[in-house]
Amino acid sequence: MVRHMSSHLLLLWSLCHDLYITGLTYHEPKEQSWNNQHLYSVPLDLDVRLRRLDLSNNFIRQLHTLALPYLEQLDLSSNQLDLISEGAFENLARLEELNLSSNVLNNNLGSNSKALQSISRLKTLDISMNGLRDDAVALYLRNKSSLDQLNMTGNALTRLSHSLFKESKSLRSITIEDNQISVIEQGTFEPLSQLEMLNLAKNNLAYICDFKLHQVKYLNLSRNSVEFFVTLEDDQLYRLEILDLSHNKLLYFPIVPKRNRLKHLYLQNNMVGALNSEATMVSEANALYSEIMNERTVRKNNLHSNWRLMPLIHIDLSYNHFRSFPLETLSLLSSLETLNFSYNCLQNIIWNVRNDNESGYRRQLFFPSLKYLDLQSNGLAYISPLFLNALTRIETLNLRDNSVQPCASMDHMQSSQSTQQMRHNTSCVVFGQLRTLKHLNLKENNIKVLHPNTFQKTSLVSLNLARNSHMMMQVGALEGVQNTLQSLIISEINMTSSDLSLPCMPALTQLNISNNHIDMIPSSLSCSPLREVDIRNNTFASLNHSFILTLSVHLNRVYISGNHFNCCNSKWLTILHELKVNLPDISDAVCFTSDRNIAMMRYLKNPSVNCLFHTKAQEIHFGQMIIIVLFITVILAVFIVFTRKVCCTQGSSIV
Repeated sequence: MVRHMSSHLLLLWSLCHDLYITGLTYHEPKEQSWNNQHLYSVPLDLDVRLRRLDLSNNFIRQLHTLALPYLEQLDLSSNQLDLISEGAFENLARLEELNLSSNVLNNNLGSNSKALQSISRLKTLDISMNGLRDDAVALYLRNKSSLDQLNMTGNALTRLSHSLFKESKSLRSITIEDNQISVIEQGTFEPLSQLEMLNLAKNNLAYICDFKLHQVKYLNLSRNSVEFFVTLEDDQLYRLEILDLSHNKLLYFPIVPKRNRLKHLYLQNNMVGALNSEATMVSEANALYSEIMNERTVRKNNLHSNWRLMPLIHIDLSYNHFRSFPLETLSLLSSLETLNFSYNCLQNIIWNVRNDNESGYRRQLFFPSLKYLDLQSNGLAYISPLFLNALTRIETLNLRDNSVQPCASMDHMQSSQSTQQMRHNTSCVVFGQLRTLKHLNLKENNIKVLHPNTFQKTSLVSLNLARNSHMMMQVGALEGVQNTLQSLIISEINMTSSDLSLPCMPALTQLNISNNHIDMIPSSLSCSPLREVDIRNNTFASLNHSFILTLSVHLNRVYISGNHFNCCNSKWLTILHELKVNLPDISDAVCFTSDRNIAMMRYLKNPSVNCLFHTKAQEIHFGQMIIIVLFITVILAVFIVFTRKVCCTQGSSIV
C-alpha cells in the first residue's frame, strides 16, 4: 500500500515538475526593454522571470537590490549611476552579462566594488566610459574567475600592473582602448592562457621591447606612440594572426616572432621608410634588436629571417614615408596577396636589388601570390619592367593619381634585345607584361596618348581612365582587351564624339563617359550587353531610339542629367520609361522646347501635351507666314497693275 502510494506521489511530482517547466518555458517573458524612458529609478513591477533587461539611456543614479533570479543579461549603460548597493546583485544568481558603461562609477568605490564582487558567474563585463582610475579597476575586477570578456574603454588608466588580472585568468577578450596607459608591467597578460583578443588602441605606449604573448590572436596597438616592435627570437609558436600597429611612430618594420601565424599586418600612418634606403632601415632595425637583447654585435638579419617564415596575406603600408620600394623585404612574403602602398613618396620603382653573390648578376625576385597592389598617390612616373615581371599573379593594380604614361605596343620591334633596351631606357610603363591583370586604375595620371594595343596581352576586365584631361585616345587603343573588358570609365577627359573610337566589346556591361563633350554613344557598342551607362554632363540632344531599344535587353540603369535634351525628340526616353530602366538622376535632368526648358519628371507625366503645344505653335507660325507672303504678293500685283494703268492714261492724253 505504502509502495503503491509512493509511486503515485512520485508520478504526481514528476507531472507537476514537467508542467512547471513547460509552463515556464511557454509563458516566460524573456526580455523587457526600458531603454530611453526618462527613468530615474528601476521600475518596481518587473517580472521576476525576466532573462534580459535593458535599462540603458535613462537617468538612474542609484541601484538597489534586484530580485530577478532568472536574469542573465542586464544593461544599465548611459545612465548617471554612481552608487550600487552592496547587495544589489546578490539575488542575480544567473547573471552572465553586465553593461555598466557610460556612468559615474569612479565614485563610491567601496560599495560599488563589493556589489560587483558578489556576482560569481559573470562572463561579460563592460565598465567603459566611467572615468575609472587604476585603483578603481583593480577593485572592480576582484572575484571574477569566470570572466570571459572585459571592456574598459575610455577610462583614466595610466598603468597596467602584473596583479590586475590575477583573479580573472579565464579572460579571452580585453579592450582597454582610449585610456592613458604608458606602462605595462611584465607579467600583466602572460598568465592569461586563454586570452585571444587584446585591444590597447589610443593609449600612450612608446615601444614594445619584447612581445611575449604566445596565446593572443588579435593585437591592436594602433594610435599610440610606438616607435618599434621587437620580439625576442625563440622556438615557441605564437598564435598571433592580426597585428595592428597603424597610426604610430614606427621607423622600422616590426621584428615579429620567428614562429608565427600572422596573416594581417596594419602599418599605415607611420614613419616607415623615412630612413632613405631599404638597406639602412634593415640594418638599423637589426642593430636595435641587438641593443635591446644585449648582444654586442649584430649576428644576423633578424628582421628578414623572421619575415621569411611569416604567412602574411595582407599588409597595409599606406601613408608612410617610403621614397624607394622595399623590394627585398616584401618579396620574402611568399603568401602575400594584398599590398596597400598608397600615399607614399615614390617617384620611381627601380630594381634596386643586390647582385647574386655567386654569379654577380642581378637577382630576379618574385611576388608569387600578390593579387592586389595599391600604389595610388605616390607621384610615380616610372616602374621597372623587372618589377612588373615579378608580379606573376597580379589581378588588380591601382595607379590613380600618379604620372604614369602607358607605353606603345612593342609588337613592331624586331629583336628582343632592342625591345629589352627600350624597356630599360623609356619612362613609360609596359602593361602588356602583366598577363594576369584584370583591374587597372589609371585615373588622374595626366596621360597624353593612349596608343594602339596599349593593353594587349593583359586580361583586363575593368579600366579606369578618368580625369586624364588632355588624353588622346588613338584608334585601336583598346584592341586586345575588347573581348574581356566589362567596365570602362573615360569620364572628365574633354573628349568629343569624334575623339571617341571604341571597338565592339561583347563583354562590356558598364560604360561611363560622363563630363565630356560627347553627343552620341558609339554605334559599335550595340554589340555590348550594357547594364549601366553614365552620360551625365555632356552635349546630348537626343539618343538613337533604335540603338537604345537594342541595348534595353540588358540595360537596367542610365544616368542622364546635365545634358540638353530635346523634349520633342525623346522616343528613347519613352522606351526607357516603358521598360522600367532605372534613371537615378532623372529628377535633376531637363529637356527643352523652342521656348522653354522642362524638368524631365514633369515632361514624362504628360509628354504629348508639351510636344502637341509645340507642334501647333509651329503649324500656326508656318500658316501665318504663308498668309503674310500671299498678302504681300497680292498687294504688289495690284500696285504694279495700277501703276501701269496710270502710265498708259497719261501717255494717251499727251498724244
